[in-house]
Amino acid sequence: MRIGLLDVDGHNFPNVALMKIASWHRLRGDDVEWAMPMFGDYDRIYASKVFTFTPDFDTMLYKAKEIVRGGTGYDIKSRLPDEIDRHTGLAYDLYPQHHFSVQFYSRGCIRHCPFCLVHDKEGGIHSVDPMAWNPRAEWIEVLDNNFFSGPRWREAVEDLRRQRLPVKFHGVDVRIMDEEQAEALNSVKMKGYVHIAWDLPQLDLTPRLEAMVKYIKPYKIACYVLVGFNSTREQDLHRLRTLKRLGILPFVQPFRDYTNQRSRSSESHSCGRWETDSCEAFLPDGYGKGDNRRSMRHG
Repeated sequence: MRIGLLDVDGHNFPNVALMKIASWHRLRGDDVEWAMPMFGDYDRIYASKVFTFTPDFDTMLYKAKEIVRGGTGYDIKSRLPDEIDRHTGLAYDLYPQHHFSVQFYSRGCIRHCPFCLVHDKEGGIHSVDPMAWNPRAEWIEVLDNNFFSGPRWREAVEDLRRQRLPVKFHGVDVRIMDEEQAEALNSVKMKGYVHIAWDLPQLDLTPRLEAMVKYIKPYKIACYVLVGFNSTREQDLHRLRTLKRLGILPFVQPFRDYTNQRSRSSESHSCGRWETDSCEAFLPDGYGKGDNRRSMRHG
């Protein structure tokens, strides 16, 4: 078979589903490539879209006997076939511009946050088999939604240590952080920030944050702050002031409605200024304003 791939969102970050698909088909002797518009002729095209607000591709530009669409951007209930989902190989050569490994040790989450899709899409927290490593990796991106709630997080930390590469953790839940977990984080070399979140203003995370910075240097921590969902400006300011006092970098996240029923223009009006002006007043001492702006836009 001749297989074409489409990363509808772009190539800014590796698409794990497409890398699994490519690896699985190659093991069966199929030819796999990025789908070429106009000139390609395929037995099947896999199109993956993560974000609902990403414009779809023009099917008239592609020739294929079958086009398979998947990803939350198309349907939150979409799933890879079981045989591909269980496959742990990844075709890293699809994204030669990215010099890191991507890894999951768990999927799902223990939370049911009203703004988040993870529990609806992936279910409760459960362990998964680690995927293949990128032989050219310079660091590791750990993509677990809630790393320390994973049943086998201790084994995961040991596995990361064995790789002897810097690690970036994308999902650390400060609400369950304890001394053992903090020591585990300190036992691996960090790449960039440890990412935590303070999304719900109704929860006062100040005591948990104060406890965390006793074990992890605050300049190593970035905190997502959700605005434009169910918070007032005063609640947003309180969270930002608390983070500034503790020396933690705020990462302001304007809410996006995945159903696209809520107007983006109204969100931009109320939240967009945080990204360019207001948040800079709340940077901890020693952070460059331009650096923070780039981190908020690109992660």
